[in-house]
Amino acid sequence: MTTTDDTGEGSFAVAEVPDAVAEAALARAEAAESKTKPGWLDRFVWNALWKVVGVGLIVAVGLVVAFRVQDLLRMLVISVFFALAMVPAVKYMHERWGWKRGAAVGVIYAGLLLFVVLMVLVLIPGIVEFANQVGEQGDEWVAELNAWTEDSFGVTAIDESSAADAAGVTDEALEGWADQLLGLVSSGIGLIFNLATIALFTFYFAADYDRIERAIMSRMPPARQQVYGWVSDTALEQTGGYFYSRLLLMIINGTLFFIGMVLVGMPVLFALPLSVFEAFVSTFIPAVGTYIGAAVPILVTLAVQGLVAALILLAWTLVYQQIENYWLSPKLSAETMELNGGVAFGAALAGGAIAGPMGAFMSLPVAALITAVISNLGKTYEVVYHSKYASTVDPASEDSSETAEGEAVPAE
Repeated sequence: MTTTDDTGEGSFAVAEVPDAVAEAALARAEAAESKTKPGWLDRFVWNALWKVVGVGLIVAVGLVVAFRVQDLLRMLVISVFFALAMVPAVKYMHERWGWKRGAAVGVIYAGLLLFVVLMVLVLIPGIVEFANQVGEQGDEWVAELNAWTEDSFGVTAIDESSAADAAGVTDEALEGWADQLLGLVSSGIGLIFNLATIALFTFYFAADYDRIERAIMSRMPPARQQVYGWVSDTALEQTGGYFYSRLLLMIINGTLFFIGMVLVGMPVLFALPLSVFEAFVSTFIPAVGTYIGAAVPILVTLAVQGLVAALILLAWTLVYQQIENYWLSPKLSAETMELNGGVAFGAALAGGAIAGPMGAFMSLPVAALITAVISNLGKTYEVVYHSKYASTVDPASEDSSETAEGEAVPAE
């Protein structure tokens, strides 16, 4: 290609650039620009890095604080559990008799305190009397046990040297307990402080439950309020229903066991505290609680009244266990807490392993709540396959016939 300069003095030739070469040069220029680090990248990296560091520090501080106040958190959890159990009764007193919620909680506390005082007044004399009888008739009981084992099995259960060693061990144990009396007093003071703290938190949670729930729900959109409200109502029903049905079972069990102990000849001073112990353990420990709770009263009856009376109590325990499992407990718990027996036993074991006796006590309503929430989540479909190993009666049809109308469900 030829061109002329602006002065008009001459012309010179300029080579035409092919299109392929121009496109290649443009591509190389764009690639070079793409390799250049954008200006916003450094700001993004530093901002993200500071956020990660900040979140990590907050989590670390939170874990340290939670570890330091783990006793307080544990007491708060226990307080919430007892408050949930008390709220239905408080609501009933408030609506039925017009009492203030704080006054209703105070009446419940007064009843519990009266029960504890009466039990202490009964338990301490019973324990002292039993210890006196053991001291006075211990040699006679050992002689009777040896005579029975020699006649039945040809062996001596407890020889004289073993009895003397046991007496020596008992004396040493008593001396050790006397030396640790100050530590026991200190532990007792700590226990009283923890109980007072739990009682205080429980009082506020139960008395102000309505305002606490409204304050929490005011921070939620309406759809989430429906879900939270359903879960909250279910928690109250499961916790309160479990507690009240268990309490009624405890009263029935303890009364019948007390009558049985009196009929076999046990003194009332022994029968009353042992019946309360048996009723509490057998009611609040699932499956094996009846046998664990009845073991101590049966052994005491064996020592005081002999083999026949102990066998009568054992027979009554076995009979009552069947009555409670197959008739009494389902009737009382039908409208309060539905929980599979295997799930209940596993939940009690898990709760005991995590938090000890209190964890085992609290595990059943928690397991019932989780089961209720899971059963209402997601979609359900009609079962079209019928296994030849399954029952010919559909369990769902039986359950649906017993379900109350108008039951609230969480919003989707």
